[in-house]
Amino acid sequence: MNTGAFEIILASGSPRRKAFFEEMGIPFSQQVLPVEEVFPESLSGQAIVEHLVKLKAEPFKSQLKEKQLIITADTIVWHQNQCLGKPQNKKEAKQMLQALSGDTHQVMTAVGFLHKGGWDSLCCCSEVVFSNIKTADIDAYIATGSPLDKAGAYGIQDSFGIRFVNSIRGSYTNIIGLPVAQVFEKLEELTKKWATF
Repeated sequence: MNTGAFEIILASGSPRRKAFFEEMGIPFSQQVLPVEEVFPESLSGQAIVEHLVKLKAEPFKSQLKEKQLIITADTIVWHQNQCLGKPQNKKEAKQMLQALSGDTHQVMTAVGFLHKGGWDSLCCCSEVVFSNIKTADIDAYIATGSPLDKAGAYGIQDSFGIRFVNSIRGSYTNIIGLPVAQVFEKLEELTKKWATF
């Protein structure tokens, strides 16, 4: 893929998303313009992440240059008609993990692509099944501090996820925070479109 036609700015502070872009071998820079990540209570599931990626792109609109591509992303855990974002504290993290124990949930990531030509986005949903988790194991995980910066209070790629994720259906990288194959495909599509300009 020749991405030389445009400058990619990853508008995410996530080290996991940064690592995925590095692994894709795509030149990019990182820049985050802070926004208050709120959404109307009337939204559910996929509509929430689609709203949030647009919200994250909004501050870039006034300074967007020709041939710039701003990429925003947001991930939520959706369980029993509830949105689980990053826990605010250890107590909330424990409540989330107890709710997810022995049950199935969805991980939804939306990715937005802002450019002078307009706006493109994609959304990916993966299904995760947890085995039953003992309270002592939840407490030990929370004590590491790892759950506090992760949607749903867990990372599938860390020791907790390795031990207690029973099965998944869909994109594995999406559960970490970026559906890499789908993003790569979208970038190829945009590259071809821009090459004709």
